[in-house]
Amino acid sequence: MPVKTFDLATLESLSKILGNTSSGLTGTEITKFLSESNIEDPGLNSTKWMRLYDSLSQKQQNDRCANNVVSFIQHIMRPSRHFDNREWFENTRAKLNKVLSFEGLELEETGNIKQVLRTKTISESEARASKLKQNLLSRRVHKDVLYFCKSELLVDNYFHAVFEATKSIAEKIRSKTGLTSDGAVLVDDAFSFNNKIPHLALSSLQTESEKSEQKGFVNLLKGIFGTFRNTTAHAPKVTWIIEELDALDILSTVSLIHRRLDGAIEAQKMYQGRP
Repeated sequence: MPVKTFDLATLESLSKILGNTSSGLTGTEITKFLSESNIEDPGLNSTKWMRLYDSLSQKQQNDRCANNVVSFIQHIMRPSRHFDNREWFENTRAKLNKVLSFEGLELEETGNIKQVLRTKTISESEARASKLKQNLLSRRVHKDVLYFCKSELLVDNYFHAVFEATKSIAEKIRSKTGLTSDGAVLVDDAFSFNNKIPHLALSSLQTESEKSEQKGFVNLLKGIFGTFRNTTAHAPKVTWIIEELDALDILSTVSLIHRRLDGAIEAQKMYQGRP
């Protein structure tokens, strides 16, 4: 399906992000990626962002669509290309998404670009992000949850903020345990304690009350994954709407989980004498 021709202001902003003097692509990388994407470099300018702008605008004009511009961005933003520089990848993706949202597009964590509802004003997503963050600050939520109150996640509603925040729970569990599973399997692998020492324990697990707390926490984690993460992963954004109050409550619950995970005893590592 053809992607509608981008506004020239959009192309200019995208080119400036990717050709930024201090944090963008090098001149050599620009030459390489343009060649690999079969996009001609007119060679009219030596400035990096202007080289990109000239190349992409000419390609778009010849194609009468923005398909190859989209493919070029996806080619640059393949996650495997930036495995050792996640900070650059995430920062650049965030900047690109602010611009792409005006074209009704979004660059996912996978490096693929998909269609979303179009942003109409600069302040639209920024204001929503600021309001959510202030409300969460008043609730004193965990710092790892505040990270997901970003404007590029809130272009239309709170769908992606909730999705990414729930994903962060699994990432923290894997980080603390070294496990590689996901979802309910990961929760069972990390917290189960029947006839074995668990990877993570909320307490010494000596009393029935402590054991019940551990089992209840397991059920809470599975409920969060099943109700919000799995739903948001598979439901189209336009049909699974999360309003502000729901987002606040969900993210507050995620905050509680992060605090409990931070305080969890890494029992199996302690037993094996590992730090």
